[in-house]
Amino acid sequence: MRPQDIVVLLKILCYDSHNWYNKDLANDLFLSTAEISNSLQRSASSGLIDTDKKKVRVQSLLDFLIYGIQYVFTQRPNNISRGIPTAHSHPFMRLQFSSDQLYVWPDAESDEKGLSVQPLYPGVVNAAKKDEKLYLMLALIDVLRMGKTREKEVAITKLKELFEQ
Repeated sequence: MRPQDIVVLLKILCYDSHNWYNKDLANDLFLSTAEISNSLQRSASSGLIDTDKKKVRVQSLLDFLIYGIQYVFTQRPNNISRGIPTAHSHPFMRLQFSSDQLYVWPDAESDEKGLSVQPLYPGVVNAAKKDEKLYLMLALIDVLRMGKTREKEVAITKLKELFEQ
């Protein structure tokens, strides 16, 4: 598995039940169609998407995110940088918790400053700018990657809600 595989699966969930093509995923996620095809193949092999590569196995994905992502795609905040708020710094999480420290995905066009968190892959920032639901899901996953227990509980509850929509 590669980190972008998670983002591909999340974007498929964002499409709801609308028809989509690999080129749609590629355009929306700033990946090549070959990367999308390879990602879908890896996800099918790991059981996170059906064999037709069209329907995400939501419970399997959720189980992986809850129990595995923090070990497979670990992250530790780094230097101070301009960027887009993520993890507990996302606007949704800020309504739940207060913190003096911001976490951001590096982005020179943003006004916020905080500790730099590497996104799952470089195109995440641009993809998140295009899709609020995807942005929220990715920020919640960053909570799972590096948050505290109470933050993780809120993130899991919200992810379950988003996955059911």
